[in-house]
Amino acid sequence: MFTYDEAVNYIEDIPKFTTKNKLEHTRKCLDMLDSPDKDRKIIHVAGTNGKGSVCAFLSTMLEAHGFRCGLFTSPHLVKINERFQINEVMVSDEAFLEAFLRVKKLADELLEAGDYHPTYFEFLFLMGMVIFQKENVDYIILETGLGGRLDATNAVLNPIACVITSISLDHVEYLGNTIAQIAGEKAGIIKPQVPVIFDGNNQEAAEVIKKRAHELGCPWCEVKEENQKLLDFTPEGIHFISRSAAYGDTELFVPFTAKYQMMNASLALETMGVLKEYHGMEKAELVHGMKNTRWQGRMETILPGVIVDGAHNEDGIAKFVETVRHFQKDYEITLLFTTVSDKEFPDMIAKICDGLHFTNVVTTEIWGSRKQSALELAGLFKENGCENVLVETNPEKAFEEAYKLKKDGLLFVVGSLYLVGEIKDYVRRRVHD
Repeated sequence: MFTYDEAVNYIEDIPKFTTKNKLEHTRKCLDMLDSPDKDRKIIHVAGTNGKGSVCAFLSTMLEAHGFRCGLFTSPHLVKINERFQINEVMVSDEAFLEAFLRVKKLADELLEAGDYHPTYFEFLFLMGMVIFQKENVDYIILETGLGGRLDATNAVLNPIACVITSISLDHVEYLGNTIAQIAGEKAGIIKPQVPVIFDGNNQEAAEVIKKRAHELGCPWCEVKEENQKLLDFTPEGIHFISRSAAYGDTELFVPFTAKYQMMNASLALETMGVLKEYHGMEKAELVHGMKNTRWQGRMETILPGVIVDGAHNEDGIAKFVETVRHFQKDYEITLLFTTVSDKEFPDMIAKICDGLHFTNVVTTEIWGSRKQSALELAGLFKENGCENVLVETNPEKAFEEAYKLKKDGLLFVVGSLYLVGEIKDYVRRRVHD
């Protein structure tokens, strides 16, 4: 019998970046687990950036009406249980272990039959569906892991809505090296006659999505930035108007300091409008739910003057720069940065330095096969005009150095969700010790 820690270690030993099993394999696994997706109201969300935030907005709006909402998301920042949430609360170690044992038994049976072992992400997805079935949730929100068409989450048969957030170049080695190719992969989650709600700001991506929706007879709804009007922007959050096909002009407040959350919130609101026949909620309930949304690692303040953001590709970095530029007028800025080796980090750093001025920069590294040299990152910051650049390969020591340097200014931690997770965990231990 496994303990919780042994179960986590087992899962972490499954290679994360390996050949995917076919969707037919994932579907077979679901069927062997008594089809936990059957007769469930599932909202499926794909995209390059903003997926997690849209999922969080949807979950809190549904919760505001008393629905039980299961959320499967990735990656986790501190604890693996974060990937499975019910009404914003990650599942207990006991529920995690129970689901693990059920999926582990399935994996053993598959291996005995000469079949494949589930991949890392597939194993976790199957666990999530088992958990949500046992908890008998009213809604399940699934965030894709990578891409869409071949993602394990795409094995579900009958979602009630497919949502596609902003699309940009990321994971090009897996998804293609053009916007159109990547959009095609994301649009792979679209199912026949299922409504599609998508970010229409990139015309090239939008055309691919609309074409796929038309081919499958899907009603679609396009959301654009021109349908949002900023009213107020403070360190506490953003107050804006979103023009929705279902709800008209709607005043919203989201407790995030990133302007890009206006788009994510609008996508979520439009999705709720499309699904009115399911939930029957009034607009006031949706507004109330949205203002109470919490989402880790997205312009999140973890200590006074310390903000972590999971931006980890060029599009995410561009949005990070847009937000931080607002604070640069009033504060000196210190940056703690790392990334992984398969990202376009020279372009990311150039974009950061072109848009922002830093009093100090600290580069660090995260452990693993995708580790990127902190020394090389520091060199790129210097090449792009940053003068005070410090190298500290240990993330915890790097944070302490950056925290000292920030003084009365702001410290931003950015470049990798893995870094955000490590720093959040370290700060939690630092505060409690």
